[in-house]
Amino acid sequence: MTAWLLALVPQYGLWLLAATTFLSCLALPFPASILMLTAGGFAAAGDLVLWQAFLAAAAGGIAGDQLGYWAGRGLGTPALARLRRDPARDRMLARADALMQRRGIMAIFLSRWLVSPLGPWVNLIAGSTSYPWARFTFAGVAGEAVWAGLYVGAGYGFGGNVEAASDMLGSVLGLVGAVGAVLALGYWLFTSKQGQAALHRRSR
Repeated sequence: MTAWLLALVPQYGLWLLAATTFLSCLALPFPASILMLTAGGFAAAGDLVLWQAFLAAAAGGIAGDQLGYWAGRGLGTPALARLRRDPARDRMLARADALMQRRGIMAIFLSRWLVSPLGPWVNLIAGSTSYPWARFTFAGVAGEAVWAGLYVGAGYGFGGNVEAASDMLGSVLGLVGAVGAVLALGYWLFTSKQGQAALHRRSR
């Protein structure tokens, strides 16, 4: 299916790009990242306009996020309970729920681009728990802008060399994730130490 979609980019361009990012944000198996890299390559060759490719990718993702959020809001926990009957979906929903519990608005932002497989499930969790729509939208729009900018921009920068651009992004995102994990651990250790010190002072 990926090759078939890529062959359609010159003909349908921006509409195809928006549709693919939209559907991928609903947990459907569409190769949005590869298509964004390809669209960036076409922009580098002059067949697409870079800013239009970026907007189309981001707009599709934002629309998909909104649909997922309102689906979760409208269907609520009974729908999630039905989804959890499938072991694979149950694992993804559990991870998304844990991420929301720990990170809140940052979970929404990061699940657009850094841990994007969790994005559709975070949308459902946010909606089903009535997470404030304005905060969800703010974080979602910011995250989708980063996602589209990274992939369309990488495709443009590498002149359509999808494999090289994908390898570079994989390395960069892996590094960002590792640094984030170290910073989170450092923050946790710092706050734990501060809490223990305060408890010790009170007990004296």
